[in-house]
Parts: sequence; C-alpha cells; structure tokens
Amino acid sequence: MSTGALRAHLLAARLAGPVATSREESLRSYRLFAARDPRVLLGLDPEWGWGEGDLLRLMADKCGVSADPSHVSGPDVIDPERTVAALEAFAGRLREAARARSHVLFGTGHPHRLLGFYAGLAEAMSAAGCVVLTPAQGACVDMATRFGVRTHCIAYVRGVALVREPGVRAPGSATGVHSHSPLPVRMALGALAEAGEPLPDLVVGDHGWVCGAGQLGVQAIGLADTDDPALFVGEAEGRVSVAVPLDDAVRSDYYHPLARYVLGRASLTGRQEWP
Repeated sequence: MSTGALRAHLLAARLAGPVATSREESLRSYRLFAARDPRVLLGLDPEWGWGEGDLLRLMADKCGVSADPSHVSGPDVIDPERTVAALEAFAGRLREAARARSHVLFGTGHPHRLLGFYAGLAEAMSAAGCVVLTPAQGACVDMATRFGVRTHCIAYVRGVALVREPGVRAPGSATGVHSHSPLPVRMALGALAEAGEPLPDLVVGDHGWVCGAGQLGVQAIGLADTDDPALFVGEAEGRVSVAVPLDDAVRSDYYHPLARYVLGRASLTGRQEWP
C-alpha cells in the first residue's frame, strides 16, 4: 500500500483529519491528566510536571490538534502526516523485533475495534519466528470501572490479550471489555517473572497495556487517540517508544489497510483475507 493511498484512507475513514473524538473530550482528558487522575494516566507515573497548557502544546506537536486554548468545541483534528510518520516508526520497531526473533506481547483495551489489527500483526510476527507471549491466561484482577470495582479475567484471542467479565463468553470469543487499566499488563508481566521466564522485548497495544509496560521499563508501542495524552507523554519522557495518533474507535475493518501498510513497511507477510 502506498503512502498516498494510506493518507487518503486515513482521511476517508476519519482515522485522521477531523475525527469523532470531540475537542471537549480531549480538553477534559488534559485537565484530568494535569491533576494526575489515574483514569487517564493509564499506569504512567509522569516524571515531569505537566500542566494543561503543556499537554495542549505536546498534543499539538504529536497529533496536530489545535494549540489554541480558546478552541474549546467541535471535532478534534489529527494531522495525517503525523499518523503516517508514526506508523513508519511503529513498523520499524516491528521489523527490528522480527529480525531479532523477539518475545512480543500484544494487548488491547479496544477489542471490539482493534483486535483484528493486532491479531494480524501477531500472526505475522509469529510466522517470522517471534515468540508471541500469552502469560496469565485466565487470571483475574479487580479493576475500577464506572460501575465500581469489577472482576475481569485475562483472555487471549489470536495471540492478543484482552479482558472480559468472567463467565459471560465462551473461551475463544473475540468479545471483551473496553479498558484503560494497566493492571492486566502488570499481572501478565508478573506471571512471566514469577515463572522465571524472560519479559517481553516489545509490548504492542494501547491504553494501559502500553503505558503500564513502559512504566515498568519494557519497550512499548501503540495507538492513541487525542483524548489519550498518556501515551504521548510517555513517548516524550522516553518510556513509550512509539505512539501513533489516530481515532481508536472507528469500524474495525477500517484498520485493515493500516495493518497491511505496517506489515509491508516492516517486510512481514500479512493476512491474505484482508480486503
């Protein structure tokens, strides 16, 4: 897939350009992050003092959102050129990991949208000789939700970790819950350490999977929307290797061309049934 075709797809699918995430949602996240609210820190413990203005300038630089603090409503905007550049860096990390036949952990807090994207990458990395890890499968953890503390269990679908409420779906079901929590990746990494097995050389995912791993010193790359400043702060502070700006909640099939592009740039073989 050419860079021009990718750019056109990003805009047509509203993965970049004007996106569904509102300016109000993004600014609210920046306020909460500046106040060190754990719901938006995603497991990151920032080293620097990040005020709302600092975050707005960072997100303007990393994503292309408006740097004007008086712009307070309407759809947010992601610069497709920044998305393309970040996907190039993302592909570069995958290429390095594939060449080294690294141990890789994939995890998502957006299973309804992004599972197929990560699963295609996991399958290609496995075919290249990497070890796709599945630690702590079936382990349960209590996580804070908007309904209070709820128990969720770690499951793996096509090599990608997600969490779901226990007993609601059969094993192997692709359905999971939307989660920002870093607790699942901490549990997964802890299970590897307790078993005396090596930690991942790379974690690929979003939300708490990336920030939680990066905070613990594991190289992590992932996707993030304009209301997820934690990944971009982690990148600025050197604990997240690559954060790709895009809308993380569009139709799942809209991410297939991105996966094809990334795998092509990483010199990996992708899924033939992708359109």
